[in-house]
Amino acid sequence: MRKWNSALVLVPALALGGCAILGGGNRAPDEFAVVRNAPLIIPPDYSLTPPVAGTAAVSPAEAQAQAIEALFGGPAPRSNAETSLLERAGRDRAAIGARSTAGDPNTRVVDKGTVTAQILAAPQADSRDASVQVPR
Repeated sequence: MRKWNSALVLVPALALGGCAILGGGNRAPDEFAVVRNAPLIIPPDYSLTPPVAGTAAVSPAEAQAQAIEALFGGPAPRSNAETSLLERAGRDRAAIGARSTAGDPNTRVVDKGTVTAQILAAPQADSRDASVQVPR
């Protein structure tokens, strides 16, 4: 029985490690032999001219706009599904500058009710036990 247990452990180990035991070697695949490298080429002439002294330079805002246009290609047209979703959500009824007023501490984003507002506005006390008096 003991021989069978050791055989059951050794046979899979030999099967998994067979290549290393039989001298297959530790040759890693050569990644350069798989794919050919593209030949080096001279880039095309874009006929760029150096800046001329005394001419107006591009402002940083214009340069940023040009970079965004080059990277992203301008605004993409909305799909029919996105347009429909925006119309149903009330895109035309949204207040202009709503994002600016949402962070204002005087803006009541959620109606908390009078009790919750009084609890939040209660002064801080120095006592060990908390106590809140709610009007009835």
